[in-house]
Amino acid sequence: MNADPRITHTHGDHIAVTAPSGTELLRYVYRPEAAWESPKPYLHPIRTLAGRTVTDYRPNDHRWHKGLQMTASHLSGQNLWGGNSYVHGEGYLELPERVGSMAHLGFDEVASAEGRATIAERLSWHPYDGEHWADEARRIDIHDLDADAGSWALTWSSAITNRREVPLVFGSPTTQGRELAGYTGLFWRGPRAFREGRILAPHDEGPGLMGQQAPWLAYTGEHDGADGHATLLFVHAPENDRAGQHPSHWFVRNDPFAAVAPSFAFFDDLVLAPGETLTRGYRIVVADRAWERDEITDYLKEHPW
Repeated sequence: MNADPRITHTHGDHIAVTAPSGTELLRYVYRPEAAWESPKPYLHPIRTLAGRTVTDYRPNDHRWHKGLQMTASHLSGQNLWGGNSYVHGEGYLELPERVGSMAHLGFDEVASAEGRATIAERLSWHPYDGEHWADEARRIDIHDLDADAGSWALTWSSAITNRREVPLVFGSPTTQGRELAGYTGLFWRGPRAFREGRILAPHDEGPGLMGQQAPWLAYTGEHDGADGHATLLFVHAPENDRAGQHPSHWFVRNDPFAAVAPSFAFFDDLVLAPGETLTRGYRIVVADRAWERDEITDYLKEHPW
């Protein structure tokens, strides 16, 4: 496609990005929502170039699951994930005094040029009482729209700076004692139809990849309401694995729902000192059709960072 993606900004609510073909690829929603669900911006719906939706929103099992969003399930005793909070030995409890938020402050860039759309945003992170705990500089780029391949890519980067006078401690239910529930960080919830989808990594496949490490992970699901499949390819930015970075592990499920998160605090807490910045980058490729491992490998060779 030679034309640029089109951006439509409904101020105070969302930004929509539409492909030259006329398919709305995504909405970045930044309006505040229910306090118990930990208000924060999110992407939903996300669609393939053919217009098939590949995210879910407020499913009845977890109302705080909203498309693709940056989360922090356990942050220095607070829950910037939403919903009930996990407490070791007691399970999930309704503790509204632990549920915080991520607030939209403003956009530094909302633009489309040279085949790429960009959303650059400033946010602040808060516990339940509203104290200022962190600032985030977020950038989302939509690029590599390829009508022939039936794919497009989204690159997400977040730089989170601790504004407290004490460390911020990122954890997960697993760091708190729950086995293989290491979700935190960037989190994707797939449509209900994607349950029991195929999970693929460079050298293995299946839900046994939960808690494993790999440079990429792909999830393929089959649509309801339309014939065919879609594949989402999740890729770590090279700098995520540089020396000294806290290791990431994949949180991935295809039962009882489809979900993927490149968790940066799966098995061990990540401690961010006062004034320090946690930086992470990810690429998500959204493709019509089921992709095999060799197709994914070829795509990554043809589209390096």
